Amino acid sequence: MKSFVDQFGYAIQTVADIRPAAELMRDAAAAMGGFRVAALDNISTGSAMLDEDGRDLSDSVFGWQARERWWVNGRALRMSPIIRACRYESEPFWVNAQGIYGPQASPYLENIDPSDLEKLTSRRSVLIVPVHLPFARIGVAAFYPSDARDDLSDVYETYADDLAVLVHRFIAGYAKVRRGQRQLPDDGGLTKREVECLHWAAVGKTDREIGMIISRSHATVRFHIKNAAHKLDTVGRCHTIFKATQLGYLGIAQ
Repeated sequence: MKSFVDQFGYAIQTVADIRPAAELMRDAAAAMGGFRVAALDNISTGSAMLDEDGRDLSDSVFGWQARERWWVNGRALRMSPIIRACRYESEPFWVNAQGIYGPQASPYLENIDPSDLEKLTSRRSVLIVPVHLPFARIGVAAFYPSDARDDLSDVYETYADDLAVLVHRFIAGYAKVRRGQRQLPDDGGLTKREVECLHWAAVGKTDREIGMIISRSHATVRFHIKNAAHKLDTVGRCHTIFKATQLGYLGIAQ
């Protein structure tokens, strides 16, 4: 017998693959016990995911009516405890009005108040699969039960690992085939000295202070930071530090 992933997984190679992959994602949600799925490939915009012909997957595949799609409201998207939790957690979790439940305790998730979940989503619980992609992009798939249950612990235990694979395959594949312009030039690799200068800039040091630390002139420091900005296709010091951090060149400042 095929595994859950083998049964419902579909690799998106071209835009023509988007719709059949979405249909399998819909079927996977139904096979979990009547769940429905909603998906975003980028939580920062809330833009609709589209098939090859430009049809919105939310209604044409996943069956959501316009009035049900709370995530198209920019303010609701920004304020949603679900979306906020996706920024802090990279593994599947589930939510009800009492709390957010993931693979282990998280002080970040514990500080999020989900008490308005039902008001926002018209559901008492939801299972969430965040997908953290390159270039600071975060996608998400939400699985809503068709009934009024508020405990998804059994469903989470049974399906979370498989959903992590399926959703990542779906959203990462969609993002790749829909990605337009290149987000890094071919020579995007940073030198050791460029990384060193950006590290100290990230913790608030000025060019002159960095120069004293690494025994170089402040003009040399400025040169390295500007060169890093050129390689990363960024504008300004903050943008360069941010992108270098997201690409794994810099650790989060302690």
